[in-house]
Amino acid sequence: MTTAAFSAAMRGKAQTVLGPVDPSLLGRTMMHEHLVIQMAHVAKAPREPAAQAEFYAPLTLETLGRIRFGGIANCDNCNLTDAATAASELRRYCSAGGRTIVDATSIGIGRDPMALTRIARATGLNIVMGCSYYVEENYPADEGVHAASEAELADRIVDEIVNGVSGTGVRPGLIGEVGCSWPITACEIKVLRASAAAQRATGAALMVHPGRHGEAPFEIAAILREAGADLERTVLCHIDRTIADRPALRRLAETGCIIEFDLFGSEGSYYAWTLPVDMPNDAARINLLQWLIAEGFGGQLVVSHDICFKDKLATYGGHGYAHILENVVPLMRRKGMADDAVAMMLVETPRRLLTFA
Repeated sequence: MTTAAFSAAMRGKAQTVLGPVDPSLLGRTMMHEHLVIQMAHVAKAPREPAAQAEFYAPLTLETLGRIRFGGIANCDNCNLTDAATAASELRRYCSAGGRTIVDATSIGIGRDPMALTRIARATGLNIVMGCSYYVEENYPADEGVHAASEAELADRIVDEIVNGVSGTGVRPGLIGEVGCSWPITACEIKVLRASAAAQRATGAALMVHPGRHGEAPFEIAAILREAGADLERTVLCHIDRTIADRPALRRLAETGCIIEFDLFGSEGSYYAWTLPVDMPNDAARINLLQWLIAEGFGGQLVVSHDICFKDKLATYGGHGYAHILENVVPLMRRKGMADDAVAMMLVETPRRLLTFA
C-alpha cells in the first residue's frame, strides 16, 4: 500500500496490533506501558563477585525490597518477556475498566509484535504498538542507524506503519518512544527529525523519551518544531522525573506538547538514576496535574505507569497496570479533581492522539 492510500484509509481511525479500530472504542487508556521489553542494558553488571551473583540471580521475594530501594541491580528484573504473564496482569486492568494500552517499546529494547498480538487476543484489549528507535546506546548493530540518512530512517518508520513490521503485518499505531539522551547525540537528533518526518507523512502521533535533565524536554521541543513536527500531537514522556518546578512546567505546556506523567506507582527517594529532581509520590503528581488543569492546560495531560521492570508487576508484589484506575483515580476525586478532567486525561486526549490525523 502507498503512504497516500494508507493515510486516506486510516484518517479518523486508530491502529492496534490487531488492526484498525474506531476511536470511540478506545475508552480508558494508559498511554505509556511496556508489556514485553528487555531492559537488562540498564542494569550494568557490577565488578564485585558477590554483587555479580545477585545481579545474575533470579528475582526473589528476598531481593525485591533491596531492588526497589536501589540497593542492588538485577538482570532478571529488567526483562519482561512472558506474554502469558502480561496477559494475566492485564486482566486486572480490564476488570478495573481499562480498554486500551499503548506499548511504547521501540527498536532496541526488545519490541515483539507477535507477542503483543497474542496478548491482545488473550485479553480483548486494544494494544497500540510503538516504532522508531530508543536511545543511541541501544541501536541494534544490524539496523545501521548511524550510516542511514534522515530520509532513509523516516522511510523505514513510515514503512512499518503502512505495511507492518518485518513481514509480520503488525502495524504500529504511534511513533515512539523515540529515545534521547542527555546531552542528546547527533544520531539521536537525526532519528528525532526522521520521526517527525514520519509523523507528517502518516498522521500518527509522536512520543519522545527525554534525557534525564530539566532542559531536555525544551531542547527536544525546539528540534521538533524546527523539523516541522505537530507539537500538539507530540507526547513528552517522564516529565514527573524530569521537571519539578511549576514555572518550568508552564513553559513546557506553552510549547503545545502533551505532558506525560507516566511514573505513577513509582514513589520514594531511591530512583535508580540520579537527578536534581526528587521523585514525587502520587499525591504530589496529582497536585501538579491539578495546578496545570487550573492554569488551562488540562487538554495537554496524559498519565501512565511506564512499567518496564518485573518488580512493578502485581505478580511480584508491585502496583501493576491497574494502579491508576484502582487507586489513583479515587485519590484524584478525593482531592477534588472533576470527573471531566479525569476523563480528559484517561479517555479524550489519548483518543485524540491515537486517532490518525
